[in-house]
Amino acid sequence: EQLVESGGGLVQAGGSLRLSCAASGRTYAMGWSRQAPGKEREFVAAMLWPSGMTQYADSVKGRFTISRDVAKNTVDLQMNSLKPEDTAVYYCAAASSLDSIANTHAVDYWGQGTQVTVSS
Repeated sequence: EQLVESGGGLVQAGGSLRLSCAASGRTYAMGWSRQAPGKEREFVAAMLWPSGMTQYADSVKGRFTISRDVAKNTVDLQMNSLKPEDTAVYYCAAASSLDSIANTHAVDYWGQGTQVTVSS
C-alpha cells in the first residue's frame, strides 16, 4: 500500500487548508496523524469504510472534517479555523480499524507527510 499526501502549505490563523491522500490499495480505515517539532506523532482523524464511521481527536473536533472518495480511493482532511498549534507535518495513515489509526503505533501504512504551517 502506498499513500501520497498533498495540499499542505502556509496559512494564517483562522484560515483553511484541505489535505488529500491517494492510496494505491484498499483498506478499511484511513486517516490522519500529525507530528510537531519535538513532539510525538498524534492522532487527528480517521474514517472507517464502508460504514463511514469517523473518529476525531478532541483538539480538532468541530474544526476538521474527514471525508473519503471511494471511487478515487482518496481520503481528504478539511481543516478550518486553523490555529498556530495545528502546525505540524501531517501524515496519511491506513490500517484495518479505527482503533489502529488512533493508536499511531498500530498503523499499517504511512504516507511521506506534508507540512502545514499556521502563522499567528
